[in-house]
Amino acid sequence: MDAGTLGVMIPIIALMIPIVAIWTKHQQKIAEMQLGATAEQTAEKAAQYASHIQRLEDRVQVLERIVTDRGYDIATQIEALRDQRRVDDGPGVPLGLEMKERV
Repeated sequence: MDAGTLGVMIPIIALMIPIVAIWTKHQQKIAEMQLGATAEQTAEKAAQYASHIQRLEDRVQVLERIVTDRGYDIATQIEALRDQRRVDDGPGVPLGLEMKERV
């Protein structure tokens, strides 16, 4: 390298150092902002999941209380509903069909 080229390169390099420093700070701020936004979104989703899980746990507790505390017999209740439906339906003929006379 000759002296003229070196004389031009030194000021260019000297001016590039602050530009690179400014660009690096800017990139760091952008990364921090993205990290903050991601952390906020994650916290919101965690709160939603916690709320959903809490509702599910409450429902399970209610079901457990129904089944255990009151001594319900689920099979008996289902059969009672089936029996009630049979009585309410009448003779068991589908709607719109006439019963044939037996000979």
